[in-house]
Amino acid sequence: MIDLQHVTKTYAKNGKKAVDDLTLTVEGGELFGFIGPNGAGKTTTIKLMTGILKADAGSVTMAGHRIDQDRIAAQRLIGFVPDGNDLYDRLTGMEYLNFMADIYQVDAARRKAHIEKYLDLFDLEEAIGNQVRSYSKGMKQKLVVIGALIHNPPVWILDEPLGGLDPRAAHLLKEEMIRHCREGNTVFFSTHVLEVAEKLCTRIGVIDHGSLKAQGTLEELRSGEKGASLEQLFLELTEDPEDNGGEGK
Repeated sequence: MIDLQHVTKTYAKNGKKAVDDLTLTVEGGELFGFIGPNGAGKTTTIKLMTGILKADAGSVTMAGHRIDQDRIAAQRLIGFVPDGNDLYDRLTGMEYLNFMADIYQVDAARRKAHIEKYLDLFDLEEAIGNQVRSYSKGMKQKLVVIGALIHNPPVWILDEPLGGLDPRAAHLLKEEMIRHCREGNTVFFSTHVLEVAEKLCTRIGVIDHGSLKAQGTLEELRSGEKGASLEQLFLELTEDPEDNGGEGK
């Protein structure tokens, strides 16, 4: 469902390769965790996948559509939750959700069912008629999630989706991610919370300095290091050689 082949992105201001020859495939039914240090290239990769940024080289294919050739068709099959929740603050929550449903051409019956389900799930019924500017950070994050998934897309791309959510809402979102994958769909999400990735994901990718350092199941990443935690593996994979006197492991 997600296929990146030799993707590169360089920012003109500093000439730095934010993503460097990245090749990655995520199939239907997979819950893929994307982890890396700050500035490693996670968000840039996600922006390339969603068509926000254009790759300098390589190809990005989402749900069978190449972003550079059929961007709109690809984006219609993606539910994207960005890192941060910049919203139209003067809209009410319901106006925002209907706006998102209109963009994705969701019919009245399907949008009503989706909105009712998730408002109940995330306990937003009482606030949905209020302007978004009155919402807390967590409430805004819930609204963004509901809006992003309103068209029930086969591919979910979630950039730090648990940020700002209370423990109950975070648990419910994780359950929805698992359910979506069980139905044969794909969930790709970035996180700084390694314990979440360790417990939730079917596969994990580790990115650092724009390059994919490793990918696979937790057992595959351990590579014989029985009992190693994801935290230990992450620290080893992203270790700066200069911190060891210039010698890498």
